[in-house]
Amino acid sequence: MVFNSLQFLVFFMVVSILYYQIKNQKGRIWLLLISSCYFYMTFIPVYILILGATIVIDYFAGILIAASSRRKKAWLTLSIIANVGILVFYKYFNFLLGSIDPLISHLLPHAQLPYLNIILPIGLSFHTFQAMSYTIEVYRGNQKPERNFVIYALYVMYYPQLVAGPIERPQNMLHQFHEYKEYKWDNVKEGLARMVWGFFKKVVIADRLAVEVDYAFAHHQSLSSFSLAVAAMFYSFQIYCDFSGYSDIALGASKLMGITLMENFNEPYKSKNITEFWTRWHISLSSWFRDYVYIPLGGNRKGEARRRINVFLVFLLSGLWHGANWTFVAWGSLHGALVSLLSGKSSKEPKNNVIADAVFIAFNFLLVTIFWIFFRASNISTAVRFISEIFSFKTGPSKFGMNVVEMLFAVLFVIVMLLRENKVKSHFIKRDSAFALYLTMMVLVCYFFGVFGENQFIYFQF
Repeated sequence: MVFNSLQFLVFFMVVSILYYQIKNQKGRIWLLLISSCYFYMTFIPVYILILGATIVIDYFAGILIAASSRRKKAWLTLSIIANVGILVFYKYFNFLLGSIDPLISHLLPHAQLPYLNIILPIGLSFHTFQAMSYTIEVYRGNQKPERNFVIYALYVMYYPQLVAGPIERPQNMLHQFHEYKEYKWDNVKEGLARMVWGFFKKVVIADRLAVEVDYAFAHHQSLSSFSLAVAAMFYSFQIYCDFSGYSDIALGASKLMGITLMENFNEPYKSKNITEFWTRWHISLSSWFRDYVYIPLGGNRKGEARRRINVFLVFLLSGLWHGANWTFVAWGSLHGALVSLLSGKSSKEPKNNVIADAVFIAFNFLLVTIFWIFFRASNISTAVRFISEIFSFKTGPSKFGMNVVEMLFAVLFVIVMLLRENKVKSHFIKRDSAFALYLTMMVLVCYFFGVFGENQFIYFQF
């Protein structure tokens, strides 16, 4: 089920009510695990076996790593191979075959490559990385192995962040599953406020902008440069509101039960440069690659040239993590090349200069928007054509996938989101009357202005 569905709302209410009706932690953990299994199985039921297999492997790997000083590296390697192997098989097998297909067809014209007719398990990249962080942290001695199998399984399966993160660390989550959370009205208020804000960003903004974005990418050859530029900027806000909206719903649903997840976004489009952007966007993934790839590669400890190579490799892998398509590789490479060139340099931006800050923010947003075109396009040639058509300054009547009134509402809602984003994340709703008014208002806005069709969140495919 997807968050923006009636099925999820019923599921969420039932689970949350039962959670607080159960007065012992063991019962709550079983409730959350069973509920999370049901949540995952509403997509493709049989894929629960894949998740179960990795859970069993990593659970015992964690115990064996901690128990064996001589073979702990071997157990860690086995765990990583199992996780990465499943990820490569389901996500990249056909991509790798497709990449060598032209060469094979040239050398062996009648050869038939063994393409797999499979659907990618939902959220595979997210729970795979979360599982690997556990065994790596146990190996490093930063986390004791979790001996309660049910709690470890819940660490991987926890439904609010199962399919699109944030990618949690065991140090933050495991101890919370051992702790009995008393009912607190403040947690309920904060959780519901955060959830309804996430729904607003998803159904009112992201899914509304998607109408224009989908139209522009389907008809880009016949549209003016202005229409394409608008669609490109709309996509920047669509993907942000879609992904961060999911995170808001996940954080809110979890907070309602007293369990705190890490923040995954910090107003990334207010960044003044590309390096700052990556400290604000998809924070859990950025920190994962920093701690488990960049630093082990040598980080910045082996000279400036090696540092730049390490940065580029991290972003290259990050791009590939997002999807089995050369467009994601190109997107990651563009960010990697720019970050590797700019990071490590002292900032020369004027301080406390509102005009200069606005210029830097606007320029960085435009740069990120151009890079997003590779992320959205179906292939690299389409992305290149789309960008070239924007900068060709084609004239003619500007056509859009929505009418003027819908466009104005879309822009208005984006402005509201940008102005209120930071305040929603803070504890600004103190009085119950103000909370009730806010909740009622946001529900009505979502109902009357939302675009409903159970559109999947963009990052579910990763």
